[in-house]
Amino acid sequence: MLIVAEIKENIRKKISKEEEELFGVEKLKVARSMLPAITHVDYSARLQTVHKNTNPKLHNLLTEFNKLTNCPVLVNTSFNVRGEPIVYTPEDAYRCFMRTEMDYLAIGSFILSKQKQPHWEKDEAWKDEFELD
Repeated sequence: MLIVAEIKENIRKKISKEEEELFGVEKLKVARSMLPAITHVDYSARLQTVHKNTNPKLHNLLTEFNKLTNCPVLVNTSFNVRGEPIVYTPEDAYRCFMRTEMDYLAIGSFILSKQKQPHWEKDEAWKDEFELD
């Protein structure tokens, strides 16, 4: 982790005594803040900052997201299903989008809603193609 920061006190969630005594994966499942996807068990988080002068498009996206949600944070994660290679092409992105529970897919200046896509035939055989890590 290159940059680690403490989660601010005002967005932390108080952990009960029972939750604090959990172990392993069960302890990891306890939401520790208003941003549970990025909050580690020690209330730290890996941060990537975005500056208007170096990345204006992403900065504007985050600004607008904050206006809509009152949350200036997006989770940055790998785009793939566990065990599969990371998405590389728009075709990979679309296939992953349609096979998962994602509602929207943004590629460049396009936003796709799953509800507006042609029917995708459910076929779970693709899950056997790659070994889980």
